[in-house]
Amino acid sequence: MTLLEGSPYRRLVERDDHPLPADEQIKQEERLQKSLAQRSKETAVERQRRINEWEKRSERDRQTMQEVSDAFDFRITGGEQVDGRDVVVLEATPRPGFHPQSRSAKLLPHFRGKLWIDQQSYQWVKVEAQVIDTVTWGLFLIRLDPGARISFEQLLVRNEVWLPREVLVTGSALIGLFKRLRLREQVTYKNYRKFQTDSRLVSPE
Repeated sequence: MTLLEGSPYRRLVERDDHPLPADEQIKQEERLQKSLAQRSKETAVERQRRINEWEKRSERDRQTMQEVSDAFDFRITGGEQVDGRDVVVLEATPRPGFHPQSRSAKLLPHFRGKLWIDQQSYQWVKVEAQVIDTVTWGLFLIRLDPGARISFEQLLVRNEVWLPREVLVTGSALIGLFKRLRLREQVTYKNYRKFQTDSRLVSPE
């Protein structure tokens, strides 16, 4: 993932720890060049609209994270090392009387969990959450049962920015109204790269 003309761009480089086949690599490169061409042709208004949409999504995520401190009571349980960095381990339990302000934050009282906080940057490195009350997404399309677990991990890339490393969801869920199944969904991010593109100034004729 990288910033491309002001907003993020994701490019698939591996699948299941193996490089993509040659034909898929070509498709990914064509997709990158197409996206770059589209973004480079945007008017100033179109470019700003795209960046604003990304910033709105980022702001919603930040607002939800800010509400985490109000939604839980935290207790320090110890210290560890993750990837050679010192972290503080916090245990989080739902705080009675919490009133969520955002739609995403309404889910927070349904979880308890642990957080690993980097002592140097104060950035969270890992989050483990356990469902303690049924969680519903999308008007009853997906319901996670109590006992299901969700974990998120981040890593510091080139000592510059924290980016996702892994998302793991395990447990039982009800899909729709009738289909119940056991879940194990894992998404891994790796091999973050910087993309450098050529830019030039063109004088008006």
